Amino acid sequence: MTNKDYYSVLGVSKSASDDEIKSAYRQLAKKYHPDLNKAPEAAEKFKEINEAYSVLGDKQKRANYDQYGSEDGPQGFGGGQGFSGFSQGEGFGGFEDIFNIFSNFGGRHREAQVREEGEDVNLNLVISFLDAAFGCEREISVTRKERCKDCHGTGAKTDSDYVTCKECNGTGRVTYTQQTLFGMTRTVGTCRNCGGKGKVIKDKCPNCRGTGLKTVTTKIKVKIPAGIDNEQVIRLNGEGNQTASPNGIPGDLRIAITVQNHPLLVRKGFDLYVDVYVPITTLMLGGKVEVPTLKGVQTIDVAPLTQSNTKYTLKGKGVKYLKGLGSGDIIVTLKGEMPKDIDKNTQKLIKELQGSISEKAYPKTNNYKKKLGD
Repeated sequence: MTNKDYYSVLGVSKSASDDEIKSAYRQLAKKYHPDLNKAPEAAEKFKEINEAYSVLGDKQKRANYDQYGSEDGPQGFGGGQGFSGFSQGEGFGGFEDIFNIFSNFGGRHREAQVREEGEDVNLNLVISFLDAAFGCEREISVTRKERCKDCHGTGAKTDSDYVTCKECNGTGRVTYTQQTLFGMTRTVGTCRNCGGKGKVIKDKCPNCRGTGLKTVTTKIKVKIPAGIDNEQVIRLNGEGNQTASPNGIPGDLRIAITVQNHPLLVRKGFDLYVDVYVPITTLMLGGKVEVPTLKGVQTIDVAPLTQSNTKYTLKGKGVKYLKGLGSGDIIVTLKGEMPKDIDKNTQKLIKELQGSISEKAYPKTNNYKKKLGD
């Protein structure tokens, strides 16, 4: 019985569909193919990925593996067979379809076309609470790699500062022979020494020192959408590091947003919450109370005998929805505050007031006393 978890190898769940398994395999196979990944462990990882797919990519073998832990069923507990029994699973398009990402894979000449990609640039941008709520535009400084303007990314001092590459004799292509699970294979790929150009630099560009790239700092205007929240990321496609090759794909600029706190308002989703403290007499007698909003102070009317912790909702006064029409609300919680100090005359007046109020006016107190006596 095999002790390998093929589902973990492909990074899928046991309930994954055929299409999900196929998609996961194609991505991993491309990532770890020895011609595309020169890491020492890539070849072994590639072999492991293919072994897993040879089982999970075949419906009968997968069923046997799920039930018995072996692709061959109860009689095949001797372990996985790698590629020896690879068949064309239904719905997977067959062996050749799986490897079309490498073009003519398996014992025939092929040529891997890999387009160079620049790396992403990551930045952090701090904005105010109100800028996040209403949106804004910021000009930021971005330090990134750009194609050298002197050599246009070639890395050479002049157009004539090249010599023929000795590895490929100027063809830009080299035939590699390697031992694979299919036996010896011949692969025609891009020359690693010259990058497929057929020539190597003799005299390097003094501006970029032969790299074809120059680190520069540039200004970029960024539009911050209304409603953005803390730790959300804005991605600007193509504004990251460039590649020396003019045919390369520049990376992206990823801007992580940090939103400063508001002195009173607390954001939860698109709603805003605020605790408003008022004298206890305001709750008893009623009155007008000022509350903060995104557009300034708004006054609300408080009815007499309002209980502490009473909530008021200001509809549509919250943060604008990031996607779609409308806004959240502001939820105001009134907090009655007792005075920290009162004089003797005031104490006398309060005692007189206390005596003039019937105990029936305190239903919660009476209910508490009743339960306390039970």
